[in-house]
Amino acid sequence: MKIKHLYLLILAFTTATTIAQTTASKQISKFTIAAPQLDTIKTIWVYLPLNYANTQKEYPVIYMHDAQNLFDAETSYVGEWEIDEYMDTLSSQQSIIIGIEHGNEKRIDELTPYTHNKHGGGKGNDYLNFIKNTLKPHIDSTYKTKTEAEHTSIIGSSLGGLMSFYAVIKYPETFGKAGVFSPAFWINPEIFDLVKTTDIPKTSKFYFLAGTDEGETMIPRLEEMLKLLETKGVTQKQYESHIINGGKHNEKLWSSNFANAYQWLNNK
Repeated sequence: MKIKHLYLLILAFTTATTIAQTTASKQISKFTIAAPQLDTIKTIWVYLPLNYANTQKEYPVIYMHDAQNLFDAETSYVGEWEIDEYMDTLSSQQSIIIGIEHGNEKRIDELTPYTHNKHGGGKGNDYLNFIKNTLKPHIDSTYKTKTEAEHTSIIGSSLGGLMSFYAVIKYPETFGKAGVFSPAFWINPEIFDLVKTTDIPKTSKFYFLAGTDEGETMIPRLEEMLKLLETKGVTQKQYESHIINGGKHNEKLWSSNFANAYQWLNNK
């Protein structure tokens, strides 16, 4: 079962080789930035609200993993999340979205906080330190942002769901909210021990999503984590959990549920 899960993780985020027309909104731009923590150069996608140029308003910021699959069918593998299309429909509750491209063959390294004895990884702290200490300061100095943790969310799926959850547990002073889609808790069960030994602020918020057709361990592990969070004093006002009957481990599941997660995280 774990080998099958790993296959799904890799398959879902392999760089697309088919030709597709770009579907990215005009509100999307890109830049590259050195990531010394990872010894690489990262490509960053930026979505700015429609009225961004016409106001002095400051905006909340959402950091998202796997940018190749968020905005553009041309760069996605099996369909995009259509984040920009959804954001373009909003007249209020707007945010700046920062998409971080995954590192292809280094994706497992970047999006796992602990090393797995078979699959490797374990550079998640380096990845989050890149966001905290390099990328976020650049974003906050370049764009009109609300910089506090209560206005800073992090959202992802699969390994990205694992990493988003870990970010809010480990660095609550930076990340106040997490969208935790189909979290790959199985690859790093050490995260349960981290939660057991961590004081979770009353300001931290989590939106959990999983499908019933994502393998035998997905729902049991998620339910185990929810019970653990409650023993740590996390109240039902701090989290939302949705189990989608028939939901599979793919972009369709995550795309079709992004709007609800976005609204809940931004209205609480």
